[in-house]
Amino acid sequence: MIYREFIADQTRDCAVVAHRGIWRAAPENSLAAIELAISGGYDVVEIDICRSADGGLFLLHDETLERMTGLDQRPEALTSSGLAALHLRDRDGGEENSVTLERLPSLGDVFELTRGRIFLHLDVKDRKVIPDVIALARAMGCDGQVNCWASLESSEDLAWIRQTILPHDVLFLAKTRLNVPDADRQLALLEELSPSVCEIYFDSLEELEALKPITGNTGMALWVNTLDSIACAGFTDTAALADPDAVWGRLIDAGISAIQTDEAAALKSYLAARRA
Repeated sequence: MIYREFIADQTRDCAVVAHRGIWRAAPENSLAAIELAISGGYDVVEIDICRSADGGLFLLHDETLERMTGLDQRPEALTSSGLAALHLRDRDGGEENSVTLERLPSLGDVFELTRGRIFLHLDVKDRKVIPDVIALARAMGCDGQVNCWASLESSEDLAWIRQTILPHDVLFLAKTRLNVPDADRQLALLEELSPSVCEIYFDSLEELEALKPITGNTGMALWVNTLDSIACAGFTDTAALADPDAVWGRLIDAGISAIQTDEAAALKSYLAARRA
């Protein structure tokens, strides 16, 4: 099954999206963390992508290499060979975590590892890099298992998405905010684009009512983050561990069908319990 078909399947369970791989047992954004997401049976793994000085594509969340490698430089200041030689600190990095044998992986390494095994949410910080990311995915035969995302806040965003991403037939995830003064404009843009999946931000579940005409007409799937740092309306991983029905259960009952989390194992167990 390709990613687009998986997302569109309204009979499937809520998708479990493992944030930066299983980083509590391996360095975040590492091949080891991604392999653990695969072996754990999760649906999607989220990874962060940067570019090197010579145009290589690598995995890194931050603007600098310091947290994960101890090197206080931007990734675009190093060549591909320089980045590939760097060892990663364990877990989420920082001085408190030891240096491991895992090296900073290239996106090509990740595509080789994951081809046909798990879907990939590609978080490309600089959207100018997205065309190169899509080109590599297509060249390596992985374009059916990846998604790209971008904010959809203006007519300029809509034009850029249509010109840059949609012609390549890669699954696109729009990011829309329901908790801002121009929410009506963003909803209008979302309805015009009608993507297969939308990442939403909100201050209350009641705000999701505004999406029903779009989801009902298009079958668009809804994606939410319960990561403690960016969760909406208190629907956090920490709260979910204490009361999963009050967080993950309420989100799913409200129509959410993809949840990005740092607690992938707990979410998967909860979904199994709901099915029982």
